[in-house]
Order: sequence, then C-alpha cells, then structure tokens
Amino acid sequence: MQQTIKAIHENGILRPLQSLDLSEGQEVELVITSPDQIDPRQMLQLASAVYQEFSPEQIDDIEKIALDRQNFFKESVNS
Repeated sequence: MQQTIKAIHENGILRPLQSLDLSEGQEVELVITSPDQIDPRQMLQLASAVYQEFSPEQIDDIEKIALDRQNFFKESVNS
C-alpha cells in the first residue's frame, strides 16, 4: 500500500497533518520532499501517476475536457 501525506517537522518529530491507516508498530519508508525542491523529472513522474487507474479511453476523455478551454469556466461564469 502506498499513501502520500503531508506532515510538519516539529521538535524533531514528523507530525502527520491527517490520520494514517497504519497498524501499531508497522514499519514504513519515508521519502521527504520539500515543495520547493521537487525537480521537473519528479514532477512529471508524479503527474503521470494520476492516470494509473484510468483506461486509455478515459484518459482521452479527460484530456479533451481539459483542453476545451472555450467551455472550461463556463459554469462558474454563469453562476
């Protein structure tokens, strides 16, 4: 299982900003990144992970919607 969470470093301890789905004593591996230290290759890898659970057809649909800038903000403008 993989989870991505945000945490704050306080007094030498990492304090999660949300509840964790972990068993008591469960070993975990931490990868620490600071928002200002993510290199472009990491950003691309993280962005591509968004599509992992989608079929090629679903990805095409999502990209068509995202690229249809003419109607992108249509609902919020008319509200």
